[in-house]
Parts: sequence; C-alpha cells; structure tokens
Amino acid sequence: MHHQDSLKVAAAQINCAFADLDANLEHHREYIDQARAEDVELLVFPELSLTGYGLGRQVMEVAIPREDPRLATLASACGDMQTVVGFVEEASPGEYYNALAIMQRGEIIAVHRKLNLPSYGGLEEGKWFTHGNELTHTDVRPGWSNTPLICADMWNPALVHAALLARPTLLCAPINSASGIVSEDFSNEQNWHVNVRFYAMTYGTPVIMVNRYGPEGDSHFWGGSCILGPRGEFLARAEDREMLITTTLSRKAIANARFELPTHRDADTPLIRELMASYR
Repeated sequence: MHHQDSLKVAAAQINCAFADLDANLEHHREYIDQARAEDVELLVFPELSLTGYGLGRQVMEVAIPREDPRLATLASACGDMQTVVGFVEEASPGEYYNALAIMQRGEIIAVHRKLNLPSYGGLEEGKWFTHGNELTHTDVRPGWSNTPLICADMWNPALVHAALLARPTLLCAPINSASGIVSEDFSNEQNWHVNVRFYAMTYGTPVIMVNRYGPEGDSHFWGGSCILGPRGEFLARAEDREMLITTTLSRKAIANARFELPTHRDADTPLIRELMASYR
C-alpha cells in the first residue's frame, strides 16, 4: 500500500463544562464538524475533555464504559478522521481510568489508559483512578501511526522512550494543565514546552500537545496548545482562547530528522533492559 507523503492534523483547544457530559459532547461535535470541513485526518482533544478535571468523588458519576452509545454517536460523527477524546472509562464497578477514546471509521478503535497518575502538588489522580499498564499504537493512514500519552505520562522519560520504540510517526499528548497546580515556583507554561520540544527533537517525532483553555472552579487552564515538527519546531500554536489549530506534517521531514539524529536506531534496548534490571 502506498504511503501518504503528508498528514493534516489538528488540536482542539477547548474548555469543558465541569461534569456535564451532554454539554461537552455537543461542544466536541462542533469542533469535529469544523475539522472535517477542513479535511483534517487526525484531531486531538485535551485530557478528560468530556468531563473536566477536578472530579474527586464525581469520577463515579461521569464514568462511562467504552461501549456507551454516546461515544458511538460521537465516533460516527468523525467519519474517516481519527479523533482522540478524553473521558473517564468505567472498566468494572468501581474501576475507573483517566482514558482516551480513539475513534475512526465510526467506531472506537482503541482506548489508552493513563499510566502515570500524579499525586503531588494540587494533583490527586492516584486517589480516584486506577492506572493503566499498556502503551497504545494506532494506524491513522497508510504510513502514519500515532501513539498517545496523557499529561503526566510525558513526565516519566522511560515511558516516553518505551512508547517511541515502536517508531510511531507521531506522538499526541492531551493534557490538563492549570497555572500553579504543581507549585508556585514550577512554571507549567514554560516547562511543558521544554518537555514536548525535547522529545520531538530527540526522537524526530512530531508532537501534538493540546491543553484546555479557560476556568474550572478556582483553576485557570492556560492553553498553550501546539503542534511541533520533527526538529522540535513550532508548526502551529494556539492563542489564548478556544480554537482549532491545524498543520500538515511531512513524512520526508520526519525521515530526514531521524536519519540525521538516529535516536531510535541507537536506542540499545538490550543494554537499557540490563541496566534497568539492577533497580527495583
């Protein structure tokens, strides 16, 4: 099958209504329709985009199984465009995941469950969610594949390395980052861009980072969504508002970046595995 030379991708920097699935589903539909009208092939929404973030015990009220008909309806609106949506997945009674539903061709083709649940600063996900234990890899178009990591997954370098060993063409990073949530001295705004630019450049892998923009309770989600090319360069950046950002990625640019800096090729997994084995 012939590989596509380019892929049109988008990030939907939206805010979401707290714990209001129906309102958020409607909001998603608007952005899905807009992206499809612009011939987008991969659309990424923020972490927990269907529910809001600071849920606490309300996790139970907004959790839905992946078979929920509302997700199926949303999937059918996506058509052939791969769409990544954040939700709380109920896997069994009392077992809830901070998860992504990855939709395409009218169905949910995969669910990624957040691996690294932060419980520091103002974050308490470890208290409410079960952590996932698998990486997720999906085909978008011929020659294009996508690995998603959710927010704090990106702050465990070993997880990012493991995710990129499969050589996905691109990485998507849906996040929920509020100003000052880690501490007063830790700048999410600056440090997130350091994080994603480092991985994009080191692995020659475009990154779609999409954050919320707007308030939730006392928190302010600062946006800053961006799409990076395989040298860590900004291809698209969101303004301080709700908006869709789009760009077209080039397979040749990814090949050139990886050929010049062969991080994947030289990863030496047997050695890393041996070194890791000495730590418990």
